[in-house]
Order: sequence, then C-alpha cells, then structure tokens
Amino acid sequence: MKVLANFSAFVGKTFAVWVILFAVLGFFFPDTFKQIAPWIVTLLAVIMFGMGLTISVDDFREVVKRPFDVAIGVASQFVIMPLLAVLLTMIVPMPPEVAAGVILVGCCPGGTSSNVMTYLSKGDVALSVACTSVTTLAAPLVTPFLVWLFASQYLPVDAMAMFISIVKVVLVPLALGFALQKLLPNLVRAAVPALPLVSVIGIVLIVSAVVGASKGAIAQSGLMIFAVVVLHNGLGYLLGFFAARACGLSLSKRKAIAIEVGMQNSGLGAALANAYFSPVAAVPSAIFSVWHNISGALLANWFASRVDGAEKTVASKA
Repeated sequence: MKVLANFSAFVGKTFAVWVILFAVLGFFFPDTFKQIAPWIVTLLAVIMFGMGLTISVDDFREVVKRPFDVAIGVASQFVIMPLLAVLLTMIVPMPPEVAAGVILVGCCPGGTSSNVMTYLSKGDVALSVACTSVTTLAAPLVTPFLVWLFASQYLPVDAMAMFISIVKVVLVPLALGFALQKLLPNLVRAAVPALPLVSVIGIVLIVSAVVGASKGAIAQSGLMIFAVVVLHNGLGYLLGFFAARACGLSLSKRKAIAIEVGMQNSGLGAALANAYFSPVAAVPSAIFSVWHNISGALLANWFASRVDGAEKTVASKA
C-alpha cells in the first residue's frame, strides 16, 4: 500500500506532464482515444466521488467562520470567469461551438487542483478548499443559468437538463463519497493516499478522449483556442487577485482567491460540452485542463517567494 501511495503522490505532483502526454497521444491516435468519449461522464463522477471522500465538515466551518472571505472567492469565481469568457468571444472571432465551449468552461466551479496550487503558493488553503466546496455545491444551479444566459446566442442551451446532469455527476457522487467517509472511516482513510492517482487517470482520459474526438477542429483552430484559454486563465488569476485586494484581504487570502478564480473544473466543462453541445465545444475545456495545471504551478512557485509584512513577522518569530 505504501508503494501505491508513493506512486500516487508522484503522479499527483507530475499531473501537468501526464495531461500533456495524453493530450498529445489523443491527437496522434484519435481512433483509440475517442472511444473513451462515452465514458467521460462516468470518469467525472468517479473523480467527484473521490473528492467526496476527502471533504470534511471543517471545510464548511470555514464558510461560517469567514463568510466574507468565502463570499468574495465565490462571487469572484462566478462573476469574473464568465464575463471574461463572454468578452473573449466578442473580441476573438471563433466558431459558435468554440464560443459556447469557452463560455461553458468559464461558468464552471473552481477545480480541486487549485487547493494544491494554493498550498504550494503558501496561500490560505482552508479558504481555497471552502471556496471550491461552495462553488461545486452551487454549480448545479449557477452553471446552467450562466451558460443559458451567455451561451444561448451561440447554441441552444437546455438549462434544466444541464442542471439534472450536474446533480447526477457532481452532487450525487460527492454525497456518496461523504457518506462512505462516515460509514467506513478506516477503509476511506486507507484509500485516500491513492486518490490523486484516480483523479489524474480520470482527467487524462477525459482530455485524451476530447482531443481524439476533435482532432480536426484542433488542427484547424487549436492555436486560436489555446491563445483564448491562456488569456482567460491568466486574466482570471489577475482579476481574482485584485478583487481580493480591493476587498482588503491579506496576501495569503489574495493568493488563494487568485488561484481559485483562475483554475476551473475543466473536467466538468468537457463532460457538459460533450453531452450538450459537441466534441468541438469540449476542446476549450480540454486545453484549459492542460494549461491551467502548468500556469498554476508556475504562479504558485512565484507566489511562494512573496509574503507580506505580517507573514514575515510570524515567520521570524517561529
């Protein structure tokens, strides 16, 4: 079990490398990997079940203890990223399916990778986890509404069907994982070290399936989509940071909210796009999944060397 835990930790730390590798494999061997496409929703459900195994009551106590901080993070997530997506689709000429996909990934909740990146950045991990948990639980209502509001000009949006899908693929697996954690705590505790491996396998298979099913669109518009994703992600970090600063939050909290806003649950975006739009609409989510793990690691490394006066004082006393 220790060997598995160590291997899982290694895979988790090198997540970006595996995502890039399988994205490349999906592009060059599309016939193999596009066969995974029908399993995208199942894979995402498995990932969310794993998240449910790790969620604790303490994560939600942070919401009660620090409602203002969490509210800033949640509001920034569901305001900044959707509006940035809309702005980018207005500025950059792109096919309707791609535009809908860009907006969809912008309307998704925060991704769980943000918690790891916040830890590496020496940011407020408890705040990051609380924001991820709240945006994930709010996603069944907020994501379909925002997609309907902003993306229906490009493609028909069935908000109710999307709501039901998110409940099935996000809330139900989360609830089952949380319940199992309470019913069989020893078993879950033993399984937790292997969860990074499960999550990485799920994400890389989703990305490779989307890339394989959309090879033609990527070959034609891949650079444009990549540029849009880089802008979307980078501006999300920047505006999230300044939104937190404008609200008077400390540097560690600004780091957490910046990373939380910039990193999306792109697996959910890919699953919804594939189910309700087309494989082409899932490409922005697939590319986002690759890029935000690279940019998040780079940003976390840069953030880690920056502390404010209060943090320096604490560090010197320790």
